[in-house]
Amino acid sequence: MRKRLAVLVAAAMSLVLVAFLVPLAILLRSVTADRAVTAATAKAQSLTSLVATSDAAALRPAVDQLNTTCTNQGATPGRELRHPEPPKECGGHPVTVFLPDGTVLGAPTPRTPGVTLAAAQGSSLTVEDADGREILVAVQGLPRGTAVVRAFVDRAELTRGLGAAWLVLAGLGVVLLALGVFVADRLARSIVRPVHELAAVSRRLAEGDLDARARPGGPGEVRSVAAALNLLAARIRDLVRQEREAVADISHRLRTPLTVLRLDAESLRDPAEAERITGHAESLERQVTALIDQARARDSAPGSCDAAVVVGERAGFWSVLAQDQDRAVTVSLDDGPLPVAVGEPELAACLDALLGNVFAHTPEGTAYAIRLTATPDGARLEVSDEGPGFDEVSRGASGAGSTGLGLDIARQTARASGGEFAVTRGTGARIVLDLGKALGMP
Repeated sequence: MRKRLAVLVAAAMSLVLVAFLVPLAILLRSVTADRAVTAATAKAQSLTSLVATSDAAALRPAVDQLNTTCTNQGATPGRELRHPEPPKECGGHPVTVFLPDGTVLGAPTPRTPGVTLAAAQGSSLTVEDADGREILVAVQGLPRGTAVVRAFVDRAELTRGLGAAWLVLAGLGVVLLALGVFVADRLARSIVRPVHELAAVSRRLAEGDLDARARPGGPGEVRSVAAALNLLAARIRDLVRQEREAVADISHRLRTPLTVLRLDAESLRDPAEAERITGHAESLERQVTALIDQARARDSAPGSCDAAVVVGERAGFWSVLAQDQDRAVTVSLDDGPLPVAVGEPELAACLDALLGNVFAHTPEGTAYAIRLTATPDGARLEVSDEGPGFDEVSRGASGAGSTGLGLDIARQTARASGGEFAVTRGTGARIVLDLGKALGMP
């Protein structure tokens, strides 16, 4: 944005400067030429009265004197510079007088068509050719006809000083263009800097820093966006806090029925059955406690555990129910430790959710497999079964009466560890979790 504004201003100023400086340069050329022509005309006209009243002998010294006097264009107006060189080398405007009898006085030059035309018409003319301009002044009333006073302005005299003036104009244009781009860049910077700060605050919020706030600055529109972003961040923080409190409150409410369930299990007459039900109740209570801790945790570092230990424990837990339903179970675990960036409760809840889906949505007797392999970035957990599979994995659209929460838990667990989540659809189901390696662990 900053570069685009600078380029836009540079382009607009270039057009304005061209529209202004080009006509000014043309005007300067015209003024320079007119100045030289005016000086030559005045020089020629200064001889008209003398030509009309004097003879050739009296006129010659005056013409020669005029040709040896050159106006110094760089001096103060009114001052003259004397040159000892012949008239043809004079830096002024050489003057030649063509008398009616054919006598030529002053700077030697052939009789040009313009001189002939001026003498024939008896009128003053200005004739331009490749070498310069002829200023022709006709003097009438002589006994033998019309005399012509010719002053010549060469091409160099017509453009004297024009190159320096054009350089000044070009320099002025460059300075104005640079100044405009500089001002545009400063203005763009005052706009872009607050926008970059807003982007940085947005990234911090996306990374979980809910205390990040934007400093209002820049134009009014940008300040409005900063204020709105701060309000949004505050609202998100309130919603997250309310959600955590709500989850923790629900979890606390579950403790009472869990306690009653455990007491009822302990009162069973069959010790083995009582121990089994009590174990299930204690496992559920541990999950509720972990849910409370997780809900109240804030800005805490991600947990870690040994995936081989957790997966092996949960696979053994579910294998008891698999035997009751005549399910063939394949468990393949690489030797540990396999440290992953997931807390033990989260990984256990993830595997329980996946295996719970197998038992809930496949017929009894359907085999399933659990594989845990080490990877350079952590570990890969695969849960597959030989059931009918599923078509959708979206929350609330898994089919077979499922809400899809099990798969969502697995997806969130994989992503929280810095890994990936994948599902293979079709005959049977295969769910793959790439779990990131825990930092600071071998």
